[in-house]
Amino acid sequence: MLFQELVENQVLSPALIAAELRTTRADIAGTLGLGRDALSRASRIRARKTQARLRQMLKILNRVEAEAGSPLAAYAWFRAEPLPGFGGATAGLLLREGRADHVHAHLDRLAAGGYA
Repeated sequence: MLFQELVENQVLSPALIAAELRTTRADIAGTLGLGRDALSRASRIRARKTQARLRQMLKILNRVEAEAGSPLAAYAWFRAEPLPGFGGATAGLLLREGRADHVHAHLDRLAAGGYA
């Protein structure tokens, strides 16, 4: 997924992201721990927290897309695959807790040939 293809009116567009992932804005909001209107009201879409969570999710999805095989598979991994060493938490849960950097560190270890 290319970030520039998901931008509309100078912000990441939840509608374009949802279309790319073949899901709904409400589903993405729930995955990111945001309220439903965070991805539907224009003022909330532009909010720093909303844009930061969308950006963090997309960065993680882009990192795992090649291994997963598609953006859809990467999103499924993000939502459902428990990460070893994090008490079974998923990448999505860690992002909601403000721990996206832990997900990136985990992916760095795997890329360097380490074990999960």
